[in-house]
Amino acid sequence: MSNTRTKSTRISTPLPAQGSGVNQHLTAPPSRSPAKAAAGFAALAAIGPATWGTTYVTTTELLPPDRPLLAAALRALPAGLILLALTRRLPSGDWWWKAAVLGLLNFGAFFPLLFFGAYHLPGGVASTVSAVMPLLVAGFGIGVLKVRPTRRTLIAGLVGVGGVALLVLRGSATVDLAGIVAMLTATTLMALAVVLSKRWGRPEGVSLLALTGWQLTAGGLVLAPIALTAEGLPDHFTGANLAGYTYLGIIGTALAYALWFRGIERLPASSVSFLGLANPVVATLAGLVILGQTLTVWQVVGLVLVLGSVVLGQGRRQPRRA
Repeated sequence: MSNTRTKSTRISTPLPAQGSGVNQHLTAPPSRSPAKAAAGFAALAAIGPATWGTTYVTTTELLPPDRPLLAAALRALPAGLILLALTRRLPSGDWWWKAAVLGLLNFGAFFPLLFFGAYHLPGGVASTVSAVMPLLVAGFGIGVLKVRPTRRTLIAGLVGVGGVALLVLRGSATVDLAGIVAMLTATTLMALAVVLSKRWGRPEGVSLLALTGWQLTAGGLVLAPIALTAEGLPDHFTGANLAGYTYLGIIGTALAYALWFRGIERLPASSVSFLGLANPVVATLAGLVILGQTLTVWQVVGLVLVLGSVVLGQGRRQPRRA
């Protein structure tokens, strides 16, 4: 009996030393493979850009006309305040200025340019310009993250740009130069925000919803006084206006950006940037379904190239340090 007890003790003692109880150790489910985990994070992160692809249709069909600053402010500030109220967490230390910088890049400057492009560009043209973001992220990554893009990333980025060219240049819609410049600037700011978010990470003990709320509030506080001064409020808001602002604020902003930021946190910056190409694909499909637009053969080829670049951009090879 003595020997039996001794053996039992020797067998069981290493289990609690693993950092968890015996039952946890025996019943813990096996972890997913890295490839499956990455695919799951990518699928969730892609919900954000896919949702943003409906911004054009929502803006033109539901929002008051010619008020891009107001649309940007009402999309950012209410959503940010709601998230702050839910999480009850404020920045501390250097995250006061980091949240302000990211809030300006992601929302305070990005949103007005985005809505300006949406008001001045037809169909999915506004969102397809964002296909250059993977190349911009690769460029910023060299200087900020000290990471050199792989050849596969560069090829995938060029394929995405080629798909955009076919979608835009072969379409029958007229392209507004001011709208293109606005969207290109917005995309550049967002690419920089992706790289900075990857470098700074997330403060310990802070949820993604809280981090998202900080940035939305910072950007919204910049936008609100400018919008009220430059554009003012319409005489009244219709039910369609309220539905549009609610959809953009809750689904297209609070939820979408929380998932997007989680993707930035868990995936390489280059991989996340290619997920942004879900935006032009959804925008184009929304134009087909809701606005009754049509696609040429070359635009179909462009869509295939864009989707192919997304898949190619999710390569397993790690980028090289610069």
